[in-house]
Amino acid sequence: MPKNKKRNTPHRGGSGGGGSGAAAATAATAGGQHRNVQPFSDEDASIETMSHCSGYSDPSSFAEDGPEVLDEEGSQEDLEYKLKGFIDLTLDKSAKTRQAALEGIKNVLASKMLYEFILERRMTLTDSIERCLKKGKGDEQRAAAALASVLCIQLGPGIESEEVLKTLGPILKKIICDGAASIQARQTCATCFGVCCFIATDDITEMYSTLQCLENIFTKSYLKEKDTNVVCSTPTTALHISSLLVWTLLLTICPINEVKKKLEVHFHKLPSLLSSDDVNMRIAAGESLALLFELARGIESEFFYEDMESLTQMLRALATDGNKHRAKVDKRKQRSVFRDILRAVEERDFPTETVKFGPERMYIDCWVKKHTYDTFKEVLGSGMQYHLQSNEFLRNVFELGPPVMLDAATLKTMKISRFERHLYNSAAFKARTKARSKCRDKRADVGEFF
Repeated sequence: MPKNKKRNTPHRGGSGGGGSGAAAATAATAGGQHRNVQPFSDEDASIETMSHCSGYSDPSSFAEDGPEVLDEEGSQEDLEYKLKGFIDLTLDKSAKTRQAALEGIKNVLASKMLYEFILERRMTLTDSIERCLKKGKGDEQRAAAALASVLCIQLGPGIESEEVLKTLGPILKKIICDGAASIQARQTCATCFGVCCFIATDDITEMYSTLQCLENIFTKSYLKEKDTNVVCSTPTTALHISSLLVWTLLLTICPINEVKKKLEVHFHKLPSLLSSDDVNMRIAAGESLALLFELARGIESEFFYEDMESLTQMLRALATDGNKHRAKVDKRKQRSVFRDILRAVEERDFPTETVKFGPERMYIDCWVKKHTYDTFKEVLGSGMQYHLQSNEFLRNVFELGPPVMLDAATLKTMKISRFERHLYNSAAFKARTKARSKCRDKRADVGEFF
């Protein structure tokens, strides 16, 4: 799938574009009293300091309703004003305040395209993320890495995002490989590292280095010869899953020769992860295998896999899994996914999915596109639909063409009020409850009959 990279025209505005606005924002929050920003420190601020900046440190208002609420209740100027305040608070003495500021920036950027504003302040944002990654702990590092991913998605491919990756890449790699760091932080850093590399890097050696770093993580879950037939989950399993998924994403844009090398190494080892006792690892391994088969058959239409019979038996067993020791939810989720994976491996078939956003729709008709969509949706959350409409980089990735321009009247007719949404959800809930009740009554009648 073509990435269609383009160089963004730089709009130089200096790295300190948010300084005066942020100071004004903080002063306004304090009731007109000026407050000097303290140097970065790991010490917690006092209760007075926390309440002093509480107007900016609660990102929940941006996360609940997504871009619709932002369009209705906040103008562009309001958003930029609040963002300046958040950027200022990334220097606060309190770790919780810094984390909340990072999450606030991330939630806004995931819900709204603010390219010009971000371009002018990318150096300030990059410095703040770098500082929080280096000196922060756990949740703060996780929030910083999540913001770095969205920052690169906003900037798109070009010199600016390359500079972000060049600055943050070595730090992200260090945290990923640091066994003493928080697992959640390492997991988010692994996803961030892969996503930023997917967007920004033009250096093939840097791409190979990133692939190797991620391989070194997830291959630790491979079944060893001396092990039993089951891969046991460990506290680092979630990190291994994230590393495998983002490694698979990068493989979709690698040169054919490199893809062939990776296929030779991993095609016979990856199936061992299907025996993991962690359902998410089994699903990640299965989807990665389906994508590898798709890549292999794209390179060579008559691709032959030696252990096909053994692999299809494993996939069929997972697609019909009825083990009582596994949770019903896990079994249902697993069976649904592995039915599609089995069809892909055996019949080269993919069940087309449709994604609607605004007046447009996108058809996901292959594993490469599905995996790419799932990865960016994980990063952007509910803002994915908005970015599919407005973000030129994502539209190029999914071959959607230039953004569709809509007038205000059309946008207004497309929006659903909160009350209408509530009525719709209530009606749907009642319908589901009624259907389940009928189903239970039928089962009860059958039981009485016998």
